[in-house]
Amino acid sequence: MEKKIIVAVDAMGGDFAPMEIVKGAVDAIKEFGVTIKLVGREADIKRELAQYTYDTDRLEVVNAEEVIGTDEVPTMAIRRKKDSSLVVGLNLVKNGEADAFVSAGSTGALLTGALLLIGRLEGVERPALGTCMPTKTGFSFMVDSGANVDCKAKYLEQFAKMGSVYVENIFGIENPKVALVNIGAEKEKGNALTKEAYELLEAAENINFVGNIEPRNVPYGEADVIVCDGFVGNTILKYMEGLAKTLLSIIKEEITVGKYKVAAAMLKTPFQNIKKRFDADEVGGAPFIGLKSLVVKAHGSSNAKAIKNAIGQCVLFCEADIIGKIKDKI
Repeated sequence: MEKKIIVAVDAMGGDFAPMEIVKGAVDAIKEFGVTIKLVGREADIKRELAQYTYDTDRLEVVNAEEVIGTDEVPTMAIRRKKDSSLVVGLNLVKNGEADAFVSAGSTGALLTGALLLIGRLEGVERPALGTCMPTKTGFSFMVDSGANVDCKAKYLEQFAKMGSVYVENIFGIENPKVALVNIGAEKEKGNALTKEAYELLEAAENINFVGNIEPRNVPYGEADVIVCDGFVGNTILKYMEGLAKTLLSIIKEEITVGKYKVAAAMLKTPFQNIKKRFDADEVGGAPFIGLKSLVVKAHGSSNAKAIKNAIGQCVLFCEADIIGKIKDKI
């Protein structure tokens, strides 16, 4: 019998909670056939649910009266707010009552809570956030994108291995190409961290290491897995997000004035397709890989589409047994 996948969702996390979170959960039930546990203030969640028709056997509301704000100190918030939607949701996964957890709430609190309550896989020194970066050829998976701002070379080697497992099983790319972010393509370039990491990655037997990659070449899709520390990764991620929005805005301004209006109408579909390729909502969230169970961090401004896709990512992750495969790889 096919295993029922249960995803706990933080209904109170994010800028548009609980409205968009609830809608995304309902859409996920319809599209993926997944079972959802919506965690948060029961009255608020049920008020939103009243607008929709869905399979009630596949959705449960788990009451949690407290909410952790983005301005709170993560460690203190996790310890003091035991009845918060984030802590209750993580405990559902810890206790085996859910297979994965999705939250658009505080990144710091989520990462801290995940480490304290769920814990690392044996052999994993530092779990990492993995982000799908849009490229000319599709996506590259970047690890780490913000969880570990200070790293050792050994961490980067493990990020490469975990990222390879994820890309191979989620994207279906056999023997994915792994590249190390650096300021030059040559082996001798970089700081002490990247030089030592290069040696480890080059010597690793179970990854397809293709050398260094400069940030400007990431959008070309030259590698399937991009490895870096969380400071560099988060900087690249935020710059690319801002650049994509700026370019799309400039293009829209330029072609929707004067004599170009007719051409703009003709190009509407191509530009919509381009926008979709750079739309973070298509992926939904960043998996926190290297934990004993899956935790996905959705963007704070996630809409229903992003939440739905983050839940869909959990389904794929669980069906592919990514946790088991990372254990074998590490």
